[in-house]
Amino acid sequence: QVQLVESGGGLVQPGGSLRLSCAASGNTFSRYAMNWYRQAPGKERELVASISGSGGRTNYDDSVKGRFTISRDNAKNTVYLQMNSLKPEDTAVYYCNAGSVYRRMGDYWGQGTQVSVSS
Repeated sequence: QVQLVESGGGLVQPGGSLRLSCAASGNTFSRYAMNWYRQAPGKERELVASISGSGGRTNYDDSVKGRFTISRDNAKNTVYLQMNSLKPEDTAVYYCNAGSVYRRMGDYWGQGTQVSVSS
């Protein structure tokens, strides 16, 4: 089992940047594929980005491709989401998710961190 804690959310102006972090407990972090999901008010939760356990494979939703970068540091048990050129439509609660299969929703979730993009 793994516990996940997100940080790094906040309020930013359009065009700005934020970096989200997700710290995981335990010593088996590299075995987990990691995902970032987001959920905006009144909308379903959607997959934003995925990374394999080794970090060698990544995938992005078309809406964030070229603006967001997912990465991980297995020595620090942490996954990151660098978000650049933020838009108001990126406003959502962002969730870290861990599982055993790359690009599939896993069983473990963080508590979420709010990202608000507004002028």
